[in-house]
Amino acid sequence: MEVWDLYNEYRALVGRDHIRGEEIPQGCYHLVVHAWIRNRKGEYLMAQRSADRRDFPLMWECVGGSVLKGEDSLAGAIREVQEEVGIHLSREQGKLVRSVVREEVNGVPFRDILDVWLFEFDGPVILERATTQEVAQTAWMTKEQIQAYLGNGKLVQTLSYFFEIAGE
Repeated sequence: MEVWDLYNEYRALVGRDHIRGEEIPQGCYHLVVHAWIRNRKGEYLMAQRSADRRDFPLMWECVGGSVLKGEDSLAGAIREVQEEVGIHLSREQGKLVRSVVREEVNGVPFRDILDVWLFEFDGPVILERATTQEVAQTAWMTKEQIQAYLGNGKLVQTLSYFFEIAGE
């Protein structure tokens, strides 16, 4: 059972826990992180979702997920990266590049606060070090390759904002 903190639209804790899968109460939001990892060549680490994932199986995305109860946004991003692709990052490597409150995305209620982090990393990606089976494979991609994946439907559509932040 995954437990999240709930926040108001101004990022203040509302003092209520939330269990993943239950409907998020009106006026409340949970914290979600996306972690974009860039190497010194300017390529971004992309992850292909496992075939058994309920949402978007075999589609490509950045690493990300929900922040757990008691975590801050950066700690959640670092944990998600370690769990999904086996990379250990430090807090100093992270830079917050976007934060947005989302009521819905493409007509689907989300009720989240999305924090987008950028990390610089040039080490090896050894997927066997991941602690979950959420990712089938990884690849380093240029902005142009990511754009092509978006255009041909291989990239999770909610990541289209990437091209606004890619210059960071």
